[in-house]
Amino acid sequence: MSTPSALLKVMIDAARKAGRGLARDFGEVAELQVSKKGAGDYVSAADIKAEQVLIEELTKARPGYGVLAEESGLTEGSDKTHTWIVDPLDGTTNFLHAIPHFAVNIALQRESAIVAAVTYNPASGDIFWSERGKGAFLNDKRLRVAARRDLTETVLATGIPFVGRPGHATFLKELHQIAQRVSGVRRFGSAALDLAWVAAGRFDGYWERNLKPWDIAAGLLLVTEAGGRASGIEADEDPLISGNICAANLELHPLIVERLQAAR
Repeated sequence: MSTPSALLKVMIDAARKAGRGLARDFGEVAELQVSKKGAGDYVSAADIKAEQVLIEELTKARPGYGVLAEESGLTEGSDKTHTWIVDPLDGTTNFLHAIPHFAVNIALQRESAIVAAVTYNPASGDIFWSERGKGAFLNDKRLRVAARRDLTETVLATGIPFVGRPGHATFLKELHQIAQRVSGVRRFGSAALDLAWVAAGRFDGYWERNLKPWDIAAGLLLVTEAGGRASGIEADEDPLISGNICAANLELHPLIVERLQAAR
């Protein structure tokens, strides 16, 4: 499958529409940064505006579905089996600093399973998309996770807890366990794109703790459909509930989890 289904077209169109607004606002933020004026309020407005566009477009196409969104929380629909999980702007700090690495993230959950996903970077034009059982794609190119099996040859991505967030000590222990065994560790500032890049084989693996469902729901499906594994860090942990995630190919995944668990 290299042509998106009707469902995915709805999701891609919604992401593009929200992304157009973000791209315009991103240009304004870049100008605000250059002129040394505060850009924080502008980013908040851009975030809320993009979420409104997403909810409006998705609800128009599938009126009964519920929506779980970063800014507005959970809105239940008449159809209790389907929920959109959306993040209008993943990578807010990058956006604020005029760094063109951020994403619109949309996933569809049916019962407890993620069945469709779109991760879109308006700054690069990259649209990662997937439907359960039908593979993962970047624009019209089929994706596969990287094939490396030797941890020493890998580049992994992660996230660092920022001001006011718990987990600094745990992160430093995990970084110590990982960094001395791999070629490199990267922190690019968007969980959505980190997972999409694992699916695309750009990163060999990714781990992070204390995330929200809208950060990772789409990426869970992208990685799985690209032939990898995305799971919690502890045994039988559901990352959508715990917020802790590890993603890699099938050979590397247990090796990375082993190192992370050794950090406890």
